[in-house]
Amino acid sequence: MVGCKKKSHAVPGPGPGGLEGAGPVAVAPSPDALGIMPARSGDPTQRNQPPRLAADTVHFAFDSSVVNPSERPKLDDMAAYMRENPNQIITIEGHCDERGTAEYNRSLGERRAQACREYLTGAGVDGNKLQTISYGKEKPADLGHGEEAWAKNRRAEFIITGQ
Repeated sequence: MVGCKKKSHAVPGPGPGGLEGAGPVAVAPSPDALGIMPARSGDPTQRNQPPRLAADTVHFAFDSSVVNPSERPKLDDMAAYMRENPNQIITIEGHCDERGTAEYNRSLGERRAQACREYLTGAGVDGNKLQTISYGKEKPADLGHGEEAWAKNRRAEFIITGQ
């Protein structure tokens, strides 16, 4: 059997011809230890959109606006960010999956956004700096039609809308 010869890729190591004194490399910490910074998109269609925060999206159970205990650390991080940046104005978007009527999902999305707002104000964030809006099922994060997609769509997202 005839085949192509594989190229070997040598990796320099310690010793002759290697990297003298190679060892662990220190990595500078992220500029924002919380991981909450304006997300920048290289997508030209997104350039005129308000900046979204690169915080974890808060997800909800089916037909629920109750903030799950597993999602609370995300809101705690958002509260810390808001306390450190008191001039920011944030819009909390409530979203739903495709099941249910448009009217019902707009209402559920608003309850989800309000639940996040109430959590944040309870954590010391100025309520005047938080706005809410519901998109219901109008802006899915995942266009699929199964439980995995629906779980991604039951969410609240945070957008910087002013200062």
